[in-house]
Amino acid sequence: MKAEDVRVCVIRIEGTNCEDEMANAFEMVGAKAEKVHLKQLIGQAPAGLARSLEDYDVLAFPGGFSAGDYVRAGAIFAARIKAGMGSDVRRFVESGKPVLGVCNGFQILVELGLLPAFDETMSDRPEAALYTNDSGRFECRPTVLRNDGRGKCVFASAIPSKALLTIPSAHAEGKLMSADPDFVSRLEENDQVVFRYVRPDGSDADYPWNPNGSPSDIAGICNPAGNVLGMMPHPERVMTRFTHPDWTRGYATEEGDGRVLFESVMDYLKKF
Repeated sequence: MKAEDVRVCVIRIEGTNCEDEMANAFEMVGAKAEKVHLKQLIGQAPAGLARSLEDYDVLAFPGGFSAGDYVRAGAIFAARIKAGMGSDVRRFVESGKPVLGVCNGFQILVELGLLPAFDETMSDRPEAALYTNDSGRFECRPTVLRNDGRGKCVFASAIPSKALLTIPSAHAEGKLMSADPDFVSRLEENDQVVFRYVRPDGSDADYPWNPNGSPSDIAGICNPAGNVLGMMPHPERVMTRFTHPDWTRGYATEEGDGRVLFESVMDYLKKF
């Protein structure tokens, strides 16, 4: 598949507010991105505006505060998706097509049961949740991520093992928790831990380098197949060096640290 043939569905509802940045990120690596309201996919829009998920090659859940984050962050958006197009989403993932959820998008993927999805493509009920940050407040700051994956995740295929990326975080509920006492060890055994928060020298993080208190400094995970990625930091906000906090210090490249995630998935889609 050529880059210009890749169609990306950036799904949104009321409260989503990062759809422009997400669509722009995919377009910067050559794809065609469309911002699509959920109603367009579930038969609640005029015929001329109706869309079908199967016509897209990538599904992206952007950040924001969908439905005001009532009940739990991402819970209402996830419930509406399950009720209106749950089987479509399941087929999309099972076909091997990539799904990305950033910040609120990560929260939605967990509420949907697409992550961590230990035993099936989409679990009937959430196996984890993104809890309130340990600080008890919204944290907006640069964070450093280390690629701790072992090659499974398609969104990290072009990122060297243990490489560090500076990606900004902006969230109030980013602490990944589960009632399963073996949750972290199961993620590690399955190669589902993709990114961890670290200090700038690559060592284990503490606050504020881990902005939420997530166990084992987990910042992003994938499903067992590797084609669904959820992460709290925002790679779409650092597609160029000029949106990095230290951009005036001089760099040999104008590319931002987030670009490689989108290039990785485009390389993956070339196989289709």
